[in-house]
Amino acid sequence: MGSLPPSLDLPSPPPKNPQHERVSETTLFNLFKAQQGHLNYFFQNLDLSQALSFTETLLNSRGTIFFSGVGKSGFVANKISQTLVSLGIRSAFLSPLDALHGDIGALSAADILVLFSKSGSTEELLRLIPCARAKGVCLISVTSVPKNALANACDMNVHLPLERELCPFDLAPVTSTAIQMVFGDTVAIALMGARNLTKDQYAANHPAGRIGKSLIFKVKDVMKKQDELPVCKEGDLIMEQLVELTRKGCGCLLVIDEEYHLLGTFTDGDLRRTLKASGEAIFKLTVGEMCNRKPRTIGPDAMAVEAMQKMESPPSAVQFLPVIDRQNTLIGIVTLHGLVSAGL
Repeated sequence: MGSLPPSLDLPSPPPKNPQHERVSETTLFNLFKAQQGHLNYFFQNLDLSQALSFTETLLNSRGTIFFSGVGKSGFVANKISQTLVSLGIRSAFLSPLDALHGDIGALSAADILVLFSKSGSTEELLRLIPCARAKGVCLISVTSVPKNALANACDMNVHLPLERELCPFDLAPVTSTAIQMVFGDTVAIALMGARNLTKDQYAANHPAGRIGKSLIFKVKDVMKKQDELPVCKEGDLIMEQLVELTRKGCGCLLVIDEEYHLLGTFTDGDLRRTLKASGEAIFKLTVGEMCNRKPRTIGPDAMAVEAMQKMESPPSAVQFLPVIDRQNTLIGIVTLHGLVSAGL
């Protein structure tokens, strides 16, 4: 076995002076104002006719809309592609490197390939163009430098006006990527409107996230029912219902009649207030004497997010809502804990 090399005594880095690393509020404010100015330059100088032609070309696509780019522009292109997919539009990101090693086989003559590049001189994209053109795709460049090679080689070009980068050296792509993102996402929403995408269709593409759950889940999907309900009769003594009040985990009793019509609610807060006001007399009080006869309720077909809003509404928030049908028959209960657990 060979011996390990002797350890090297490397010099320690000099201690940092925190005073040299502070950012003043004025400096940050001025940077935000400068970036706002650069973005305003983009909005004021964007050729809307180019943007409209681009949007209509994407809208009329009968194939897949591919996006490509390198570096930061590649990240933006990928994000815009994902946005279109979430709207139900066939789209994908095509890595220019992987495309030249087999992935270009995904392209067909019905497709569109959108190439994002600030300079329009990105070598990887320029090498991709003749191969993509051989597949018969429609080529569109989105660039910021006028009269560039990429724009000349494509069927269509959209010029994104760039005053300068916010970077003091005018090098780091922080403004150019911002306007690329603004442009792409705005076009995506235009396509969304043109395709008359409904909330239900949008939610169907986001079933696991909070967006989808808030648009898909109804009260009946998240409510407790049947044996999970903490029910009692109005003639039951309060002290005899303490177990029912606590063991169902709802923080309340649902007071019903013989036909399961909701008469009122009695909460653990009501119990504390009654005990404080009545003392030993609580042993003789019935639930019906102390319950709330006008509780907030909700129907089973209401959206779960509506239940959340109703719980939080003035004059004071509540932790649950009895679920009743049109005949005031109790069919369930929805709790704030249940809604939060469901991811709403």
